[in-house]
This record gives sequence, C-alpha cells and structure tokens, in this order.
Amino acid sequence: MVTILNSKNFAKETGKGFVLVDFWAEWCAPCQLMIPVFEEVSEDFKGKVKFCKLNVDEGSDIAEKFSVSGIPCLILLKDGKEIGRFVGFMSGDSLKEKIESVVGKA
Repeated sequence: MVTILNSKNFAKETGKGFVLVDFWAEWCAPCQLMIPVFEEVSEDFKGKVKFCKLNVDEGSDIAEKFSVSGIPCLILLKDGKEIGRFVGFMSGDSLKEKIESVVGKA
C-alpha cells in the first residue's frame, strides 16, 4: 500500500523508520511510468520500508525543502532524515537494489 502525502501529514507519516517518498507530478511522463514499478516494489518491502507519494504541484513547499529539481525523485528517509536519493525512471530490479544498498547500511 502506498500512502499519499501532503503538507499536513508529511512530518507525521515520514518521521519514524524507513520511508521512500516518490516526488512526482501528473504531467510528468517518466513519473507515470514509475507508478506501477513503485507499487510493485512496495510489496517486496512490506514491513521494512513505508512507500509514499507526494505530488510536487500540491506539496511544492516540501519539494522545495528537499531541493527536488527533477522528477521522478525518490528520496529515502530514516526517521525523517534523507539517507538516499534516486532521480529518474528505473526498473523494479534497479530500485530494489538501490533501496537494499541504503537500508542495509543504515
């Protein structure tokens, strides 16, 4: 399950544990391609990493806070602090490897 974030719930939803946030927009073609990949990979990390999405048009204040300049931008947080960032479309296998490499070290 993917949690939808906004300015009101961002801090509460991302403050504890590992959270992967997909910064995206409806008008972004690579972001649209990333949707099924993101949802599929979320199943592999159930109970370990929380998967969330933030529409940059609706949460521009948060995107600005994290200096998101290109989307899709996936930011991995641990207890609210950034520990990894992946920009651009990627395959499910590639995303899994990137998450595992960061979560395994943290």
